[in-house]
Amino acid sequence: LKSMGGTIPPAPASASMEETSKDKAEEHPEEPVKSPEPESEESDLEIDNEGVIEPDNDDHQEMGDENLEVTEEMADQANEKKTEAINALSEGDLQKAVDLFTDAIKLNPCLAILYAKRASVFVKLQKPNAAIRDCDRAIKINPDSAQTYKWRGKAHRLLGHWEEAAHDLALACKLDYDEDASAMLKEVQPRAQKIAEHRRKYERKREEKEIKERLERVKKAREEHEKAQREEEARRQAGGAQFGGFPGGFPGGFPGAGGMPGMAGMPGLNEILSDPEVLAAMQDPEVMVAFQDVAQNPANMCKYQSNPKVMNLISKLSAKFGSKP
Repeated sequence: LKSMGGTIPPAPASASMEETSKDKAEEHPEEPVKSPEPESEESDLEIDNEGVIEPDNDDHQEMGDENLEVTEEMADQANEKKTEAINALSEGDLQKAVDLFTDAIKLNPCLAILYAKRASVFVKLQKPNAAIRDCDRAIKINPDSAQTYKWRGKAHRLLGHWEEAAHDLALACKLDYDEDASAMLKEVQPRAQKIAEHRRKYERKREEKEIKERLERVKKAREEHEKAQREEEARRQAGGAQFGGFPGGFPGGFPGAGGMPGMAGMPGLNEILSDPEVLAAMQDPEVMVAFQDVAQNPANMCKYQSNPKVMNLISKLSAKFGSKP
């Protein structure tokens, strides 16, 4: 074309842009948009866990035989061991204090104060689980000891059990006010309250969710029930329509029945439909087509003389109305 003096028009810009964008689309297919993941119910709970330590998993300490019969001599020896343990504690020898309190417990395992004292040493050794075990035994022996609840509250605080710590420290102050226990209670109580409020919020959301799901189930059940009713009504109407070709008693005169008075109300229809053979015939499309044909034009009955199913139905209906086909 150029040699003949013609010119070649430039390619349409839109076409090139479409191709370019198509190429880019092929090179960088769009990534499916990810639906945001639902936030955890716990995500909005933030607690200051400063001072919380890892739990101690040592073997359980000796607790003594709670069924042991303690003699007066054994009780005196236990008191001596307790005094030695308190002296070791004041000197800062914590492990020696634990060992001496253990000796005292084995001599007199029914004295709650021995477990409470040993628990206080376990707290200082940062063995909160061991301290809690001692406090549990002490409370079993004497449930009204303020010191026992104080040390168990401190042990729970080391583990970050804020609600349990607040409960025990509050009970300790109630039984016998202690400034140390009160100071720690003021520290842990706001955190315990925050956890309790969050739990109530979570439980409220859970209850609302359960109510919503229950309402959805009720709504779904109602819709299914209404649907079943509509289908049943449609089936009944379809069954009644099969007799629509002969209102007023077989229009055009069903053979032998055209002159019967009162056919408009179809007397005895329920009795007819209770006949299992009639019901079976009515569910046969071939029979019902023939029946409608004869009902509309009785002269067409001659076409079905050789069809036993059709003639059987006609015979039964004719017999009901006192006529023969």
